[in-house]
Amino acid sequence: HGVVKCALGWACWKTYVGRPETDKFRQSAMQVLGAGLSEAGRHEDVLAVDEARFEMLRRHGESGQVMLSVMGNLASTYGTLGRDEEALQMNRDVHSGWLRLGGEDNDNTLRAAVNYTSNLVTQEGFDEAKALLGKTIPVARRVLGEGHMLTLTMRFNYTKVLCRDANSTLDDRREAVTTLEEIERIARRVFGGAHPFTADIERDLLGARTIVARNLYINPAATLDDLREAVTTLEEAERTARRKLGGAHPTTGVIEESLRDARVALGFRCEEELCEMVAAMTPGGA
Repeated sequence: HGVVKCALGWACWKTYVGRPETDKFRQSAMQVLGAGLSEAGRHEDVLAVDEARFEMLRRHGESGQVMLSVMGNLASTYGTLGRDEEALQMNRDVHSGWLRLGGEDNDNTLRAAVNYTSNLVTQEGFDEAKALLGKTIPVARRVLGEGHMLTLTMRFNYTKVLCRDANSTLDDRREAVTTLEEIERIARRVFGGAHPFTADIERDLLGARTIVARNLYINPAATLDDLREAVTTLEEAERTARRKLGGAHPTTGVIEESLRDARVALGFRCEEELCEMVAAMTPGGA
């Protein structure tokens, strides 16, 4: 991995670069070189390799499956470089191509759906992402199983839609919290607590709980129980954030600020209810 993988990629490319463009080892060496450059964070160089490989294979009439794989790599590089529109269009084409060639149960179709919906979330195409994930998540759970990375990533993307879409309801965001709690347990069992994917889910779970709590305490019609739930949720989130991220982490700061606001809202509501009780017990309601 890292610079070692990059060095091996260059060594592989130098070994086979003298062969004809149609030679399979030479073509594979380009892929290895691109992967090595990516590991070293040299994404502009990755783009040059991916585009050259794509044009070379197209020039020699390579099969549809190979071209779709190369297009998927190219779309990923576009996304890494912030060229989101190009990444989105290419991932849309890749997903359609795999769906046509392999059907909805094909691993490559499901992988393409993950990449496509990830782009949609980034571009705030929430309705399209939600519709596609609603179709593909049941297929992934049936074909790959609950603990497969693609299944978990699809469900993870679905929670991002529920949390980020301005049209989501409180129930939608509660569903996101429930889903994140479930996939966090699965990821911890399958990959371990130290795995970056598990850590990403944990971070988003803290964020989703904070969003739900905020939805509760900013609601003018919130009941006393709603405000107490918001405070309790944020207190637990703050303890978790301090333990896992540290007190100086921005996420911890956001949770602390929300907790202060929730406590203020709860205090005002308690004071209002107390005043109402006193007024009701006073003769004449004074």
